[in-house]
Amino acid sequence: MRILFLTHRLPYAPNRGDRIRAFYLLREMSRFADVSLFSLVHDDDELAKSTTVPFTHDVTCRRVHYLANLARGATRLATTRPLTHSLLDAADIHSDLRALVDRHPFDLVVAFCSGMARFALEPPLVDLPFVLDMVDVDSVKWDQLATVSRGPRRWIYRREARTLRAFERTAATRARASLVVNDRERIALERIAPDARVVVVPAGIDLDVFKPSGPPAAEPIVVFCGVMNYHPNERAVAWFAGDVWPQVRSAIPDARFMIVGSSPTRAVKQLAEVDASIEIVGQVPSVQPYLWKSAVAVAPIHLAQGIQTKVFEALAAGLPSVITPAVARGLPSSVVSVCSVAEGAEPFARAIIDLLRRPAEERRRLAASAPLDSLRWSEQLREVEPIMRSAAQPLAVAAG
Repeated sequence: MRILFLTHRLPYAPNRGDRIRAFYLLREMSRFADVSLFSLVHDDDELAKSTTVPFTHDVTCRRVHYLANLARGATRLATTRPLTHSLLDAADIHSDLRALVDRHPFDLVVAFCSGMARFALEPPLVDLPFVLDMVDVDSVKWDQLATVSRGPRRWIYRREARTLRAFERTAATRARASLVVNDRERIALERIAPDARVVVVPAGIDLDVFKPSGPPAAEPIVVFCGVMNYHPNERAVAWFAGDVWPQVRSAIPDARFMIVGSSPTRAVKQLAEVDASIEIVGQVPSVQPYLWKSAVAVAPIHLAQGIQTKVFEALAAGLPSVITPAVARGLPSSVVSVCSVAEGAEPFARAIIDLLRRPAEERRRLAASAPLDSLRWSEQLREVEPIMRSAAQPLAVAAG
């Protein structure tokens, strides 16, 4: 079996949410198929890694030029084209895809996220069966962002939600199967595309990679991990630093807050400039050492879609987690049961203070009580092969 895998970001190294799922999906597909990867790349570092991507038969990349694409997208705001499609674009993509199709008799196209699904619906791929890994329903995210934005941004976000929702309906209906990460996303997509075949394929965790390498940390360090130019993350740490953290520091004066993640915005960097107890770590080769040196992990996100796998990672690294109800609604109930779920600044601060005051060994035992074995990627992706094989069959065979 031969699969063409379309990704909007190189799925290697698996160091951020979208890359992580794409990487393990690629690994799983390589067990039963030869996989050709076509990926957009966004900088020189990403492009340099394209020759080292494992589990692939071959890799083709095209460079995205963000500012040029943004300008081009702005000229199309009066159309029905989603801005996402303008931003995730590059020269000669269709020529590259034509060359791939001419070279390989693909049985199936797998498009990762709605931004890449459009290529599966256009020549030269339009006649091939395809599966869409939606991950999250992006139009819902844009709707959420519109509700908390003002001025031109609100209009742009509402437009993006509307135009992307229309595309999601078309793409999910045309796909042989549309994969999402949990029931919340399944319900959202089925409302948009009631005729689509929507299948929940959850996110997982590589437990061996995150297993603590030493004793639990005694220092009162609170950590947040995430891509820091992503608006929900930026908004989350701003709320946490302004409304929650002063209460924690009042109770535990030597507490420190670490923000770990690539592309911190100016607003994020300013948090450390006004409070010496806040450290902006920025991009790191791996988050594990920063988790292992911390006492508590937080996910103070109020605009949450999909599964916040950062909670899985923190628990696997031995850290108890304090999360918002919005994050909890996307997680398995077995994981939520070992987290502290708090709404509002004061309850959130109280939960953190309570955990920091516990012995380090008790915090480690609490995290270790999370039933993570069933969330290993191999278990979570066990339905991928039958889904892909069924989707690759001629329609009459698949229906039968």
